[in-house]
Amino acid sequence: MKTVIYQVLVRLFGNTCTRNVPYGTKEENGVGKFSDLTDAALEGIKQLGTTHIWLTGVLHHALVGDYTHIGIPNDVPYLVKGRAGSPYAIKDYYNVNPDLADDPTKRLEEFVALVERIHQHGLKVIIDIVPNHLARCYHSISMPKGVQNFGAQDNTQVGYSRDNNFYYNIGEFLSLPSTTIGYTPEDTALRQLSQSPYKEYPAKWTGNSRSSSPALTDWYETVKLNYGVAPDGHKDFEALPPEMALWDVGAHYAFWQSKLVPDTWKKFKEIAAYWLDFGVDGFRYDMAEMVPVEFWSYLNAFIKSRRPDAFLMAEIYNPESYRPYLHIGKMDALYNKVGLYDTLRDIICYEHSTDRIDWTQDTLSDIWPQMLHFMENHDEQRIASEGFARDPRYALPAMAVSAHLNEASVMVYFGQEVGEAARENAGFGSPTRTSIFDYIGVPAHQRWVNDKRYDGGALTPEEADLREYYCRLLNLPIVGAFRNIHQYNRAYTPYYNDKVYSFVRETVQEKWLVIANFSKRDGFGFELQIPPELLSTWDLPDGTYPLTDELYGKVQTHFHRTDSYGHMRVDIAPLQTLFFKLEVKSEK
Repeated sequence: MKTVIYQVLVRLFGNTCTRNVPYGTKEENGVGKFSDLTDAALEGIKQLGTTHIWLTGVLHHALVGDYTHIGIPNDVPYLVKGRAGSPYAIKDYYNVNPDLADDPTKRLEEFVALVERIHQHGLKVIIDIVPNHLARCYHSISMPKGVQNFGAQDNTQVGYSRDNNFYYNIGEFLSLPSTTIGYTPEDTALRQLSQSPYKEYPAKWTGNSRSSSPALTDWYETVKLNYGVAPDGHKDFEALPPEMALWDVGAHYAFWQSKLVPDTWKKFKEIAAYWLDFGVDGFRYDMAEMVPVEFWSYLNAFIKSRRPDAFLMAEIYNPESYRPYLHIGKMDALYNKVGLYDTLRDIICYEHSTDRIDWTQDTLSDIWPQMLHFMENHDEQRIASEGFARDPRYALPAMAVSAHLNEASVMVYFGQEVGEAARENAGFGSPTRTSIFDYIGVPAHQRWVNDKRYDGGALTPEEADLREYYCRLLNLPIVGAFRNIHQYNRAYTPYYNDKVYSFVRETVQEKWLVIANFSKRDGFGFELQIPPELLSTWDLPDGTYPLTDELYGKVQTHFHRTDSYGHMRVDIAPLQTLFFKLEVKSEK
């Protein structure tokens, strides 16, 4: 069964407030809770063919809010992006965001109850691990006995030491960026109030910069973690033998048992074990390529020793790192952003040739099943936004190709399935992306939530139709190997052009013939052909076979085979994708 991941930003998912005050407080703009993921909500998510829910923003991260009455120290507002804060500036790895609990003193219990509720619906749970950086004011008050805070034992007299958790710029104070440009007056005033008291000496490296004076566009609210890699690139840990890429997870786990590893490695092993014990089924690793691949061998082999079925997916953008992070790092899935996502986006926005799909995918043929496909996530612009397609229908063929091109996992971001356009001026976050930094409402998604009925009762007809499309698309039972028929048809089929893309997914008994039309304006008619070398492998007698499209249930055609010639008439409308299932009943 295909892995379908539904990404939920918990803070926003169940929020029904529609005020959307720029840079508003949670009292003004509302905030979603763990309890909002009710049985009805989970069944609605499951309708999309979902197998895993990625709960984003769960871990306790820095935010502008007062929880001192339950023993949580306040964060410095100047070190928080927005009021709600970045989910990727973790303040306490051993607890969850108090904003998300009905009773913040029982926030961990409420999270565990949510995990159990998700499991009762036959779904699995993924949460983030952010290995590259922490909130600049990280301080766990919930860590188990015997666990020490990051940096607690660091030697701050040196810039680098293998077992320091942070890097330091000796002799330099931290100088934070000005926030007087591009912010509301309220934001600026709030940050200026807190700017003076915050001192950091010696300055720690920022998450994405070594400078003691990070820019406003840097991850200035975070600090970079040290994995035993010296500033000059030298690695202070055991080198892996070249053949390790061929070893299984058990061999990787055994390799590290007798090795000394940096302190940061051990801390993240403890963190992963902690959340596995609470029933979490997998992790999404933020900016995984900014951490050495050897660490992933160590951590993921440990996780798999505890939970062989754990699903481990990584945000990664460097194609040269794909195979090392899969084969050595033992990831289950990597973002296919630089390849397939960017290609499909260019086809949608700039009408690039569909030939580019093959050019992109040909280089990944050996790792197709492990490349995670998506058209939205929290980092990318919403499809329906002014910065992307403007109309969610324009991405329908791209989503169809993304979902069923091959065996790869596919991901949907909450609200994508109803055409959320992210037009709100949230505060720190800018329109076109649903802000991860602010308390804000998500209008189209809220219409599906429908005052927490989760029945889509307030959706427009167009939004309801879009969601129904996603439900049908993601539940198509397509399995089997990818076979390329696009290049052959481009060469030999009249009227078949580079606005159309076609492929086959096949098993011995089922052949799925998929044709997508990316044109926003034009429909096409042609005789789609199956390449003779592919047709020769099909145990299909000469004859005519009636077919009905499995996605829409209306379009009909016939597949004809005569010796080595296999063809079918295709008449396809703009933005339409057709899925025809040809059953081969072998008597062998």
